[in-house]
Amino acid sequence: MNQVDLSKYNNDWFDEGKGTFIRTLWYFINVLFFINPLNPLSGLKVRLLRLFGAQVGRGVVIKPGVNIKYPWKLKVGDYTWVGERVWIDNLDQVTIGNNCCLSQESFILIGNHNFKTETFDLMVAPVVLEDGVWLGARSVVTGGISCKSHSVLAVNSVASNNLEAYAIYRGNPAEKVKDRTID
Repeated sequence: MNQVDLSKYNNDWFDEGKGTFIRTLWYFINVLFFINPLNPLSGLKVRLLRLFGAQVGRGVVIKPGVNIKYPWKLKVGDYTWVGERVWIDNLDQVTIGNNCCLSQESFILIGNHNFKTETFDLMVAPVVLEDGVWLGARSVVTGGISCKSHSVLAVNSVASNNLEAYAIYRGNPAEKVKDRTID
């Protein structure tokens, strides 16, 4: 069996966006006020996100147990709902539009590793959820994906390709199953 020599691994190019002190401070705020399921105060969470550089619109609801990697790489539009135990692992920019729903335990996972290289290099790419997108419970959106206006990613599905506007996707990898009509 071949061994991978991780001593050659170098991700010096990766910019976390803030210094060690701010990242450490955010780590503790995230643990105490976001990941902690005993804090139901959505308004406090929105204010803390803004304090750490996130752009957050009006009427945003953030439920308990949410995990956000870097708020300074997050933009959330108006009247978006972030459900229990959602994980936004935003090593790169995540943009979430207006009137979106991120259901319970859905994931936005930006980072991945290049398994084709000996050094297993880090790969990151931004994610965009346009207005009206609905991520079903335990669904996953990977780095570099754009979910177009009012698209739906069904429960337990994985978006590893862009989602068309007004379309419903299901499966792993997610495939379009039908058009979304809104009355």
